[in-house]
Amino acid sequence: MRIKKAVFPIAGLGTRFLPATKAMPKEMLPVVDKPIIQYAVEEALASGIEQIIFVTGSGKGALEDHFDTNLRLEKTLEERKKTDLLQAVKSIVPSASCIVYTRQSEPLGLGHAIWCARDIVGDEPFAVLLADDLIQSEVPVLYQMINEFDRLRASMMAIVEVPKEETSRYGIIEGEEAFNGTFQVKSMVEKPEPENAPSNLAVIGRYILTPKIFKLLGKKQKGAGGEIQLTDAMSALLEEQPIFGYKFKGRRFDCGDKAGFQMANIAFSLERPDIREQLLPGLKKLIN
Repeated sequence: MRIKKAVFPIAGLGTRFLPATKAMPKEMLPVVDKPIIQYAVEEALASGIEQIIFVTGSGKGALEDHFDTNLRLEKTLEERKKTDLLQAVKSIVPSASCIVYTRQSEPLGLGHAIWCARDIVGDEPFAVLLADDLIQSEVPVLYQMINEFDRLRASMMAIVEVPKEETSRYGIIEGEEAFNGTFQVKSMVEKPEPENAPSNLAVIGRYILTPKIFKLLGKKQKGAGGEIQLTDAMSALLEEQPIFGYKFKGRRFDCGDKAGFQMANIAFSLERPDIREQLLPGLKKLIN
């Protein structure tokens, strides 16, 4: 069965970016001139996803408006003959896909947010994308993972190597390399201290999951931080099905972190011919 649905958990409050996120969803913070969430949605659509499922919370109205048609704005741009901007605005609203919204009524963790999408996903494998992880790559990371899934037919997650001292910020896997950047997972642990971490292979925000995960998440067992952790449910799934970690080709930026967010802005700005030449001299001055 083809991967057609992608879940985007976006109910978080974005407290790390206060006061900027007091009235604006964290996912709407711009990297260059597009909000973080738009990059993730574009990655999903470029990977063949047909249905976008947003798991939202209160205060996400700006995000919903962003992915809706704004006829007044489009008319104004058309009258002013701002063709490029008009096309950019129109392209935000997916024409060949469907966007669905559901609510996470309580902030009970990532695992609970994914469980909230169970009735929409149904009995089929699906993707999960966390917009905080912004990835610069020639081939969309989710597309890379879908190709691996087509071969393995098993749950998988994107993994990266992190400094040993940072393991307490991530879900960490113990795994054995099976082939070319793909690891068969032996065990997983959520946010271990460096001395207890089984490796430095960290799970980041790209997953392909089989529907069995919903039954395990439905047990609502709380883990680290008193939340329902996806890592814990995947550890339980590992007892029934194989799970793989995939070392993708690309550069990941942690936009849930202030420094990572700024690095993403610099890296994506330097990719843009229209601003690169203006930006480089200014960056050199700041560094010197």
